[in-house]
Amino acid sequence: MLDFRGRTVMVTGATGNLGAAVAQKFLDHSANLVLTDRGVDRLGKRYPDLLDSNQHILADRVDVTKPDSVNGFVEKVLDQFKHIDILVNTVGGFSAGTILPETPLSTLDFMLSLNTRSVFVTSQAVLPHMTEKKHGKIVNVAARAGLQGSAKMSAYSASKAAVIRLTESMAAEVKNKGINVNCILPGTIDTPQNREAMPGANYKNWVKPESLADVILFLSSDSARDIHGAAIPVYGNS
Repeated sequence: MLDFRGRTVMVTGATGNLGAAVAQKFLDHSANLVLTDRGVDRLGKRYPDLLDSNQHILADRVDVTKPDSVNGFVEKVLDQFKHIDILVNTVGGFSAGTILPETPLSTLDFMLSLNTRSVFVTSQAVLPHMTEKKHGKIVNVAARAGLQGSAKMSAYSASKAAVIRLTESMAAEVKNKGINVNCILPGTIDTPQNREAMPGANYKNWVKPESLADVILFLSSDSARDIHGAAIPVYGNS
């Protein structure tokens, strides 16, 4: 059985469907949670039992695309827990539906910022500490669309492909320093938002957030000590 007792786990985007599933899984396995969200009061509403706990940190107003916001927060975490053992980057988003000539440049900027820059900024803040401790795990969330582009998905596919390349590059830099960096490639995730957007789809074929969380827990565990720079497909039956 996986046991994360005494481990400090930072999960970005912890009020999202995947982020919440990941946070709950780590909580079930006795981890100390560090949960971030860019909004206000959403973490407290999602995790009311953790609000007054000394074992966990709920951090509103953390913008993971801005180094100053992330660096300041990471310093506070280290002051309290002295170490960050695991970073799970679940922040991300989806925008598609237009061919490239009709896709605003702002959409590309938005996808690269939300899906790629967020991984870069948070990893840049946490990696020096992990390197000093010679221990750590980072798990990023890319997507199947990052492996091959599809029509009307250019900005999204490019941003998720960049996450895969970032993962590989980071892994190559730190694999000899006791740190594992990997990513998962979800297929269509079974979320209320996706069900609303695709009412005629067969939801049974989609991958559950809890299934993705299970894979993330494995990659965050000592059992994955020899896995570096991997992009793990988790497609469900889709």
